[in-house]
Amino acid sequence: MAVNRFVLNGISYHGKGAIQEIPGLVAAKGFKKAFIASDPDLVKFGITKKVTDLLDQNGMAYQVYDHIKPNPTIENVTEGVAAYKKSGADYMIAIGGGSSMDTGKAIGIIINNPEFADVRSLEGVAPTKNRTVYTIAVPTTAGTAAEATINYVITDVEKKRKFVCVDINDIPDIAIVDPDMMSTMPKGLTAATGMDALTHAIEGYTTAAAWELADCLNLEAIKLIAANLRKAVSNDPEGREAMALGQFVTGMAFSNVGLGIAHSMAHTLGAVYDTPHGVACAMMLPIVMEYNQEATGDKFKHIAEAMGVDTTGMDQAAYRKAAIDAVRQLSVDVGIPTKLEAMKEEDLEFLAQSAAADACAPGNPKAASVEDFKALFRKIM
Repeated sequence: MAVNRFVLNGISYHGKGAIQEIPGLVAAKGFKKAFIASDPDLVKFGITKKVTDLLDQNGMAYQVYDHIKPNPTIENVTEGVAAYKKSGADYMIAIGGGSSMDTGKAIGIIINNPEFADVRSLEGVAPTKNRTVYTIAVPTTAGTAAEATINYVITDVEKKRKFVCVDINDIPDIAIVDPDMMSTMPKGLTAATGMDALTHAIEGYTTAAAWELADCLNLEAIKLIAANLRKAVSNDPEGREAMALGQFVTGMAFSNVGLGIAHSMAHTLGAVYDTPHGVACAMMLPIVMEYNQEATGDKFKHIAEAMGVDTTGMDQAAYRKAAIDAVRQLSVDVGIPTKLEAMKEEDLEFLAQSAAADACAPGNPKAASVEDFKALFRKIM
């Protein structure tokens, strides 16, 4: 067997009320002041306050940085680096979805690796020497699993592209996965982030680098998401708790084996049209599954079964179709659109070129040309 590397958080806490662990963790380390990376909506709606209240109760100093966009930009990061330096903080708490955590990762890496102050220099696998600043990551969405991964994605507004950074030094030291932090997520965001998690699990399971340790995690994640996303969208507490776990389980796996072209295309749609990442993933996933099916062996049988399909008596063509249909149906059931109104024919060349150059593309089980990408993008027009 080839040598496979697996990088995980040092510690993670799971379950309702897990945020209560934060003051004790901070006290044990002797930290003096937190830099809190969060987004303006979470601050506005009092979600960030659930954590800052705990710090206040324990007399712990912090500064909130909330200038973070849904598709975080180079500017968000450079401004955040300056704010961190000015704050006098000695550790970070990232509170939010992928946007807050990705911004926090980039800030923390640059603080401890100042030679990478040009954010673009972090694209791909950057040879950073030092770990990020000590980071506690608190997700508020059940989707990106950025609290458990070695990846982050930044938008280059000037060049209309997103770039993926992969760095074992950026994984948060501690993940606090508390479903209570996700309980006020609106339906649309619950659906989109949940479909992002499903895309992680299915792409991670079928990626070129997939292997047994990641496979068992990704299959379990598909089961958890398929059985619970509809419930979570209806704000069922058990559904929310299971989704919090499911998105983390696939995060541990896909972080180590990579993704495929559904993500390449979603990154591109986000950069050009500001499409929410989870929505773009959900639209592309069944289309990409159709494209990839001949290159997946019997894996779609296991995906179909994890999605709740009885595959007894099905031949290969039937179970492959059943897996794709089950994914498409889940996406429709939770209210994800199947078409992107903003897409224009004249954008296809740029979209296809960008997707082909994306860091996730080489992991796809089947190679895709620029023409292939155009044909796949056309299916959501």
